[in-house]
Amino acid sequence: MARALLVAFDAADLPALGGFAQALGMEAVALGFESDVPPADAVATALQSECEGFSHIVAVSSMQSKDAMARLAGLIDAAMVTDAIEVVSPTEFVRPMVAGSVLATVEVLASPVVVTFRPAGFSAVETTTAKTLSVQEGATKRTSVSGGGGARPDLTQAKVVVSGGRPLKDAETFEKVIGGLADKLGGAVGATRAAVDSGIAPNELQVGQTGKIVAPDLYIAAGISGSTQHMAGIKDSKVIVAINTDPDAPIYEFADFGLVQDLFTAIPELMERL
Repeated sequence: MARALLVAFDAADLPALGGFAQALGMEAVALGFESDVPPADAVATALQSECEGFSHIVAVSSMQSKDAMARLAGLIDAAMVTDAIEVVSPTEFVRPMVAGSVLATVEVLASPVVVTFRPAGFSAVETTTAKTLSVQEGATKRTSVSGGGGARPDLTQAKVVVSGGRPLKDAETFEKVIGGLADKLGGAVGATRAAVDSGIAPNELQVGQTGKIVAPDLYIAAGISGSTQHMAGIKDSKVIVAINTDPDAPIYEFADFGLVQDLFTAIPELMERL
């Protein structure tokens, strides 16, 4: 019988997991973790014994889930589909390829199947965990945990995201301009790969194919040209607003609203009106 095991790496994943189970049209059981999720090798090993009797093992796409779920698929000899954005049937899924420029419908001929999905395309359905796992660290040990701190929402879960690119010049300016607008809107802060590589923004803020995938209600891109790898990470945003001095910047092809203006002029004016 087809049943889905929903793996919540974070409590905020539960509504999206419920929506995906609804799209699958099958009975589902949600599983969470008692404390901070340990490294992927330990998580995969702990989940291995929980998969018996389930045809689908599902998690919201994140850096953490992609790492752990891929290991799990190897352990249970399962097929895997990553970054699903639509359920055609329990064995067919739509997923982006080539940095989001192509949408592929893939059919899974094996069972079980491990799936990670992008939550933007699915309804939020109230879901509670039926079981929580206590996982001990395995061969990989976590030696330290660091973060930016503050009260901003998680980048991958935020309803509003304000991102900046290399024109921000330095970390202080980035925080003042991009962080200031994000705080005014109650949103999260993101950055391009170029901004991260230049030391303007920390790595955990990188948005794009090689960073975090976001799908907020509002995405504001300030000083961002719109590279293919960056657009792959924001394409599921409901509304994209671009601020750039270059009227021919590629991002304007994707933006719902565009402002051809210097971000150092536009953002302070916008903040004054909020």
